[in-house]
Amino acid sequence: MINVLLAIHLMLAIGMIGVVLLQRSEGGGLGIGGGGGGGGGGMGGFLTGRGAANLMTRTTAILAALFMVTSILLSILAGQGRESRSIIEDIPTTSAPAEQVPSAPSVPVQ
Repeated sequence: MINVLLAIHLMLAIGMIGVVLLQRSEGGGLGIGGGGGGGGGGMGGFLTGRGAANLMTRTTAILAALFMVTSILLSILAGQGRESRSIIEDIPTTSAPAEQVPSAPSVPVQ
């Protein structure tokens, strides 16, 4: 189940990257994008400039929502078989005194 969900998650990520890279830049920071000439679409205005932007924005939003859902599902599935424990439980309970002076050997010397 996790492998199938992980494959879907990766396809969504690649799809979202592709859709974001296909979008037209609307910022004028580098002098690109923005108000370039025309923008009209063929096929009688099937995908005009505004229509294509709306389609890309909607597609990005849907892919992002699906990506978040698969992320949450993967995190839930990854944590199912684990028991919660604290690192404080790993501290040993018996401790030796800090200043322990070695005593005389217990084996008699002959």
